[in-house]
Amino acid sequence: MRWVLFLPLLILIALFALSNTQEVELRLWPFDIGWASPLGIAVLLLSAVGFLLGASIAWAAALPARRRARELQNAARLMEAELAGYKAREEQAKRDADLGRLPAP
Repeated sequence: MRWVLFLPLLILIALFALSNTQEVELRLWPFDIGWASPLGIAVLLLSAVGFLLGASIAWAAALPARRRARELQNAARLMEAELAGYKAREEQAKRDADLGRLPAP
């Protein structure tokens, strides 16, 4: 199913890179560094860098929510264990009452 969505996008990316083969030179202003590459490759590379930067920012922004969810899951497990203990004691008290014994303190 994933390939049905990914394959058209991959074909579009390949067509874009093949259609834009003009040579461009990219420079970084404060430095005297130049890079010459086909336009399609330059645009795709810069887009990938932007995507990775945005994805890392989104991942870092979600860290507190994931930590809080993990804490809540741990608290829920502890409460479930405590509830199971109470239910076991209640069952034992019912069995003891059925047998005519007094529950232990």
